[in-house]
Amino acid sequence: MTLAILSGKGGTGKTTVAASLAVALEQAQYVDCDVEEPNGALLLSPRVAFSEPVEVLVPTVDPDRCNGCGSCATACRYHAIAVVRRKPILFPTVCHHCGACRIACPTRAISEIPRRIGVVEGDAEGRFLQGRMDIGEPIPIPILRELKRRMARDRTVLLDCPPGASCAVVQSISDVDACLLVTEPTPFGLHDLAIAVGLVRKMGIPFAVVVNKAIEGETELAAYCRKEGIPILLEIPYSRAIAERYSRGLLPVHGDEAWIGRFRTLYDDLQKQVLEDGAAAFRTAPKPGSAVPGRAEA
Repeated sequence: MTLAILSGKGGTGKTTVAASLAVALEQAQYVDCDVEEPNGALLLSPRVAFSEPVEVLVPTVDPDRCNGCGSCATACRYHAIAVVRRKPILFPTVCHHCGACRIACPTRAISEIPRRIGVVEGDAEGRFLQGRMDIGEPIPIPILRELKRRMARDRTVLLDCPPGASCAVVQSISDVDACLLVTEPTPFGLHDLAIAVGLVRKMGIPFAVVVNKAIEGETELAAYCRKEGIPILLEIPYSRAIAERYSRGLLPVHGDEAWIGRFRTLYDDLQKQVLEDGAAAFRTAPKPGSAVPGRAEA
């Protein structure tokens, strides 16, 4: 199956879980969709065999045809074109590549040219893919589309998503079979978990939770998941030993058969509970009147 690993906030351990699954499942393909700050390669040490540019089409103006009417600037909702003293000024980094300016131009003075916004990279074995946005680029969606176009179709795919619930996350998790939501037992973790739960429920995607830095005796997170009918499939303890290994670039699964077994069981449990059993409860919308934890109701 195609599995997305996401979280409502950064720093919860999302990449730790995604990369650990990639090691435990051996033939799975790991895809780093956090194209603004990809860091899975630091933990998986792939041998990158190719790096190919991702380009988008941006407008260019033929001054011999342009009459300075301003139709292009009126059509652009993102203000990527301005017309000053009947001369167009282009702002390519703001362009959303929609082509509206070209269509609106009455003199056909606008055409489109390719412009690089980043790269996609991968290994020769097809087990690792990542995207990297160029510095200063604001829109990751074209790179994410290219990553998903290159995803393997004959093996398990693990999408390490960007944090939060932005349009980049929506693009990453669209068309996946299931989601793992990684959270931590803090007020911030619980608050942002509820936002992520709302997103995947709205998109109708089966999901379950992994708790990272789990603390014995913490009850608020467990109570929330119990109330919402969300299974917690794995708890990774708040452990000095795990933290020390991580500081050296080592995952819990590196050289530890017990943790390899736990992550394989995590995958098997998710496949069984979310896919085979249908898991209708995971697809339901939040209960009427339910509030995001920690947020006062009006």
